[in-house]
Amino acid sequence: MKPSQLQDHLRRCHPDKTEKDLKYFQTLKDKFQKRPTLDRMFASTSQRNDHGLQASYNISLLIAKSGKPHTIGEKLNLPAVEEVLKTVLHKPASDIIKRVPLSNNTVERRIDEMSSDIEIFLCNYLQTTHFSIQLDESTLPDNATLLLAYVRFIMNQEIYEELLFARTLITDTKGESIFHVLKDYFIKEAIPLSNITSVATDGAPAMVGRYRGLISYLKQNVTGVLAIHCVIHRQHLVRKNLSVRLHESLHLVIDAVNRIRSNALNTRFV
Repeated sequence: MKPSQLQDHLRRCHPDKTEKDLKYFQTLKDKFQKRPTLDRMFASTSQRNDHGLQASYNISLLIAKSGKPHTIGEKLNLPAVEEVLKTVLHKPASDIIKRVPLSNNTVERRIDEMSSDIEIFLCNYLQTTHFSIQLDESTLPDNATLLLAYVRFIMNQEIYEELLFARTLITDTKGESIFHVLKDYFIKEAIPLSNITSVATDGAPAMVGRYRGLISYLKQNVTGVLAIHCVIHRQHLVRKNLSVRLHESLHLVIDAVNRIRSNALNTRFV
């Protein structure tokens, strides 16, 4: 529109604004651009929900690390947050609490999703790098046998150690069965066995047997793999041959520490 037409429109339709300066119209423009719209309202609500979702994942991670029951999120964490908001910040907590889902099933689902994501990332990284692995099988109270596998690798010039998997040995605990569980997992996750540079185990025959141990089967598939006896198991073997005097001294110290730690009020003395 031509300037003359704009001036004519201003005089005829908005006579009360003919004497206003440029700053007034700029203020009107800013107010118009910042007015609440439907898109902005939905975007703001979505952003708040995203923050609540992120808080839900972070708290679920803390619950998983603490080893507490999943119900602690709904029974303790949310009431604690609500009390802090009301007492310290003097803010209404109902709207904020509603945006942070922490029910038992929700926390369990969050933990499963995070663990699955970590496993996928770890397996993808192990597909292209060399690493060492530690294997150990243990029997649970219900007589089920569990195979644990830890990996140690270098990433960004730092050494990391992560739990790779925990699998139940369905048939038996022989070296061949353990090797097949390990091999099947590596095939499933597309991790080459050749990326294993060393393996650490205890001294059980199923692990270090010359002909039917896990290491013998692994060496048949991975040339040059280094077998290491677990240091912790070595310490356990050494402890069996301690002198009587040293054994009694250590036993006395262990009893004293356990007695103190059995009472929460006495733990400050340790």
